[in-house]
Amino acid sequence: MDTPLSDPSRTRGPGDELQPFGYELFAGRPTTFAPVTEIPLPSLYIVGPGDVIKLQLYGNVNRSLELPVTRDGTIQLEEAGPVVVAGQTFEQVRQVLERRVRETYLGTEASITLGELRSMRVFVLGEARHPGSYTVSSLSTMTNALLVSGGVKTSGSLRQVQLKRQGEVIGTLDLYQLLLAGDTSSDQRLQSGDTLFIPPVGDTVAVDGEVQRPAIYELKGNETLADMVAMAGGYKRDAAPAHSQLERVDERRRRTLETLDLTRAYSQQQPVREGDRLTINSLQTLTDGFVHIRGEAERPGKRQWRPGMRLSDLLQERRSALPEDADLNYGLIVRELNHQQPLQILQFSPSEIFRSPGSEQDLQLQERDQILLFSQQDRSEGSAAPVPVPGDQAPPELTGRELLNEVLARLDQQATPARPVRAASVAGAVRYPGRYPLGEGATARELIAAAGGLQDSALTLEAEVVRSSVSEGGEADTELLRFALFQGVEDGAGEIRLHSYDRLLIKSVPGFAEREVITLEGELRFPGEYSIRPGDTLTDLIERAGGFTQRAFMEGAVFSRERLRQLEQERMAVAEQRLRRDLLGLQLTAGEETSREDLVLLQGLLQEVQGAEPLGRLVIDLVGLEKGRLDGLEVLDGDHLRVPRRPQSVSVFGEVQFASSHLYDPGLSVTDYLDRSGGFTAQSDEQRVYIIRADGSVWRPRSSRWFAGGGEQIRPGDTIVAPIKVDRINQLQLATNISQIFSNLAVSAAALRSL
Repeated sequence: MDTPLSDPSRTRGPGDELQPFGYELFAGRPTTFAPVTEIPLPSLYIVGPGDVIKLQLYGNVNRSLELPVTRDGTIQLEEAGPVVVAGQTFEQVRQVLERRVRETYLGTEASITLGELRSMRVFVLGEARHPGSYTVSSLSTMTNALLVSGGVKTSGSLRQVQLKRQGEVIGTLDLYQLLLAGDTSSDQRLQSGDTLFIPPVGDTVAVDGEVQRPAIYELKGNETLADMVAMAGGYKRDAAPAHSQLERVDERRRRTLETLDLTRAYSQQQPVREGDRLTINSLQTLTDGFVHIRGEAERPGKRQWRPGMRLSDLLQERRSALPEDADLNYGLIVRELNHQQPLQILQFSPSEIFRSPGSEQDLQLQERDQILLFSQQDRSEGSAAPVPVPGDQAPPELTGRELLNEVLARLDQQATPARPVRAASVAGAVRYPGRYPLGEGATARELIAAAGGLQDSALTLEAEVVRSSVSEGGEADTELLRFALFQGVEDGAGEIRLHSYDRLLIKSVPGFAEREVITLEGELRFPGEYSIRPGDTLTDLIERAGGFTQRAFMEGAVFSRERLRQLEQERMAVAEQRLRRDLLGLQLTAGEETSREDLVLLQGLLQEVQGAEPLGRLVIDLVGLEKGRLDGLEVLDGDHLRVPRRPQSVSVFGEVQFASSHLYDPGLSVTDYLDRSGGFTAQSDEQRVYIIRADGSVWRPRSSRWFAGGGEQIRPGDTIVAPIKVDRINQLQLATNISQIFSNLAVSAAALRSL
């Protein structure tokens, strides 16, 4: 693929380091090279073997002839014999052939041109990217040979490219004339056997800063600083040549730095040396006579400053000056006090500017002031890279917090023990807690305005300021100040003066606007979500819901609590982890005592545990409500009570042939219901069968007579659980873990059935 010519002005590389100038022009090596031959042939072109001369005869003889120049330097002209042409210019050959044609063919004229041109071999040596021997057209020049060879290495000279013929230097090519001025006068034509030699690069200097082409340039001799600036394309619009810097290596021993005024002729004519680095510094745009609006403004940017100018001159009308979401209560002026650039912070209220131009809030501006404006929602705590504030071009689209962090970073940099950072923090019931810069004599009211104002939950009766200071003994001392905000900062309260490092705390009204609810569902007269007050009991809420309906099955009521659900979830996760670990160990050490069926059984149980949903159920006795048994159950936010309809079934769950629910029959015993589910499986533990009542309580058998119907009776809504037998899987003592998990699953399943 052919390599296109690169822009020679492109001199910045990775990392924005200065690059040598001009080497990209011939960078890369083309895969094909075909110089253009359809150009007027120069009269001084030397004809040689391999060229083809075209003759067009007209008059008494009309004929077209193509006569190649043979190796002996002749052409064979019919009826005229050989004609020696090699070594002569094309113009000399033209004259010779015209004369021979007129002598040989009476009344005939000839038109003579060159056809196919010969190829020739030249050498490109020295600091070329690909030195060697190249075949080029006889019309090729020095630059054509450079292009064929891939250009010049950065270690080669662009200003002393030599053309050698028979051992003698017959021409020198300065590529800077081509690159900077488009001058090709020194680009000589090549002849067969010529050598293009690229010597090592000469002395170099660097030009950086506000010039058109910052780069490293090669010297030719006797250049001045003005020549360097000219080679770099001249100054940019924002250049400050009066504040230039020249870095120089003094006799290769030490590096020196000199400040120059290149607007003076003396400095311009100063000669440059090898290794010099000239830096043209930039003017700060509108260095004098401006103010800068930043942040939440309709038209941010720099404005002309004039003596006596005030904020109202910039903020004249609300809709034209600020967007809709602008904060009308908080703005900052950032001011540099002197040439050492310590910052002064002034706070103002944009709404006061619009309301009362010329008032105390309408501050007078000084040149180079920065006016920072904010939106109502962009001051939450965040981080931003510190950027110098006054005088530099601001990064685009900075948020309000980033603008504040920018100012705070500058204040932190200039802080000293004698002049601590003018900043304080605010926390608590304000819209945007955080750290804010302080103006001179700043009050708590102003800091609250910086934080977006008070939240509606703020306790105006008392606020706190924690103040740090250094005691006379040189130890840190902390002081606590309490004061009242009363009706708010608008009424003149909060006028306490703040110091550096103060921390203002705005307390919240306990429980303000906190809405705690309990959900009542099912068979109540007025189910729904009920707001609760501290101290409300479940009895109070049931009364507010109108009590139960006639179809309510109070024994099966499910009362769940979020905190209990979380605890149950944690216990299930721990049990699942234990079961997973034990199952893995059992698989690794499986032997005769552990069958494949046992492993499949445990894997199925693990899947059930993973899919189980904790309920966080608290067993309660709604039947005993009238007896006052629930008077002490205080309800909490997120509690849930579900009272189902009276059931007519009994469920059988666990290790039975077919787990199902059966229509309740008061004449049936536990054994009867188990038989109706197909009886026990081979993995069931018949001696540990238990019943989960609808209210969540558990009833366990006390003797074998129980299966015959002794003891308590089965009730509607009960769940009979046949647990798994774990005694025979005892290598890793899984019985406890599995029993715990299975019990949790059974209770959850029974509760879900009651829902």
